[in-house]
Amino acid sequence: MTKNLQKTFVLKKQDIKHQWFLLDAAGKTLGRFASEVAKILRGKHKPTFTPHEDGGDGVIIINADKIRVTGAKEGQKVYHYYTGYMGGMRKIPYRTMLARKPGYILEHAIKGMMPSNRLTDGQLTRLRIFAGEEHNLDAQKPIKANI
Repeated sequence: MTKNLQKTFVLKKQDIKHQWFLLDAAGKTLGRFASEVAKILRGKHKPTFTPHEDGGDGVIIINADKIRVTGAKEGQKVYHYYTGYMGGMRKIPYRTMLARKPGYILEHAIKGMMPSNRLTDGQLTRLRIFAGEEHNLDAQKPIKANI
């Protein structure tokens, strides 16, 4: 009695090939867009996904200043940070952050959707965000993707 058993595929470090994707954030909803980017960075869009190996791809995001949020978040969403001094809690509204650092809004959302493990920092190094239409990463030969 022989059983036809399949073996589980495990991606090896030497078999990993990182591609780069070019994504346009213009008119996209912040949370939905960030979750798709996190999926690409982790490699979950590939059939060869292995949780303990960094098999994800790089992502170049353009038009980060044209991202949108739904509902009343534009007037209510606040970003916090602490300076380290007594009374040093700083609060920056979404509109101000969008004017100052539009890339931070996307970076903050994407980082929050990544798992807290040893692979995350390496995966986030393959994330590049640009406020406008132009980017300087033509050498990576990015594939234009539509999400």
